[in-house]
Amino acid sequence: MTTYTPLALDEQLLGRLRGAVRGDVVRPGDPDYDEARKVYNAMHDKRPAIVVRAVDAGDVIATVDLARETGLPLAVRGGSHSVPGYGTCDGGVVLDLGRMRGIRVDPETRTARVEGGCTWADVNHATHAFGLATTGGIVSTTGVGGLTTGGGMGYLAREFGLACDNLVSVDLVTADGSFLTCTDEHNADLMWAVRGGGGNFGVVTSFVYRLHPVADILGGPTFYPLDGDVIRRYRDLVAASEERLGAVLVVGLGPPLPFLPERWHGRPVCGVVACWTGPEDQDDRIRARLGELGPVLGQHLERMPYPVINTLFDELVPAGLFHYWKGAFSHGLPDGAIDAYVAHGASTPSIQSVTVVFPIDGACHRVGPEDTAFSYRDADFSTALSPTLTTREDCEAQKDWVRGFYAALEPHSSGGGYVNFMDGDDQDRVRANYRSNYARLTDIKRRYDPGNLFRLNHNIAP
Repeated sequence: MTTYTPLALDEQLLGRLRGAVRGDVVRPGDPDYDEARKVYNAMHDKRPAIVVRAVDAGDVIATVDLARETGLPLAVRGGSHSVPGYGTCDGGVVLDLGRMRGIRVDPETRTARVEGGCTWADVNHATHAFGLATTGGIVSTTGVGGLTTGGGMGYLAREFGLACDNLVSVDLVTADGSFLTCTDEHNADLMWAVRGGGGNFGVVTSFVYRLHPVADILGGPTFYPLDGDVIRRYRDLVAASEERLGAVLVVGLGPPLPFLPERWHGRPVCGVVACWTGPEDQDDRIRARLGELGPVLGQHLERMPYPVINTLFDELVPAGLFHYWKGAFSHGLPDGAIDAYVAHGASTPSIQSVTVVFPIDGACHRVGPEDTAFSYRDADFSTALSPTLTTREDCEAQKDWVRGFYAALEPHSSGGGYVNFMDGDDQDRVRANYRSNYARLTDIKRRYDPGNLFRLNHNIAP
């Protein structure tokens, strides 16, 4: 196995890099260094030796070559939402794709070519102009790269599958600096691996997504008291509903929204954020079904452009908060898991600390567990747990809350978890996260990155 011994980043190497890239090269002491090193999760306040703000694939290749030749740690950053902070590092190289945000929509083939620094807000805006969409995240500032290569859940997953299921091809820079286009027919092993295997195999400079006819939808939240019977009725609703109904469960404290009575602000509640892509003449039926789940405390369920529903959490979780995450998959929603949602949801530490439960049945189940690196095709729900606070001290103090919550869910869960909901202390769960696909992923990693250059991630070691 190749190993990389770190070398000093001397002026000669720096000069060579500056001559090879068109983007910005930012170092400590530069006026924009502090801004360049920031990431979404404020828990990670790191000081890289250099930040390269790439503008094209050539910049990516030059930066990967530098990191490989020097042996310096390489952090690859798209939207910077990596909760474990893998988009930054101390003393290493940060490859920031944030300026690579070009998108080209082809309405005839219903595809979009999306550069690796795009956010889901970028994608949704570009595709909506053509009445098209694909599965993305529920926070618009999330980067496409991390979400897609980890799997990619969202409101459209029941109908159209995960984000990675909608990948047609990727352009990938591998550890040796090669630029490869990967499809199901060409470099198929890498194409398989990036559909769920995270950033272990290279830097994706562009994605091509399959798009679907989605324009306006019926969307928004309905809130109820935090009660196990409400969640059980939600479970039954998902099982009985058409796949055109995306219905994400949230558990936490009542947010200060105008349609939620003030007496419920800051009190334990649960809610369903619905996304109905079906015909408008069925909207009242969907409202009625949500009204049957329990006493409705407040509801804002309206027709809206599809991109709008992906912004509803944005103000609640802006960049600069302090996060710590855990996650679990489950078959159905067992009563024991629902009891844990109620018990631990009642002690949610802040309004921003929302427990989110994604349904991943329907189209997600029509892909085999070994057809992509994302293996949990038998799971019906994926749960994300996070204390999210405004100070580091408060977040540290609430880690036991989320660990206890996760421990309560574990007997009712499927073993591993979704890599995008794992924090930095979950490296020992990586093998379980990929189940029977782990051996194949390790083999591909060994062939394309034997020195483990791409190791700042939920790492699949060669």
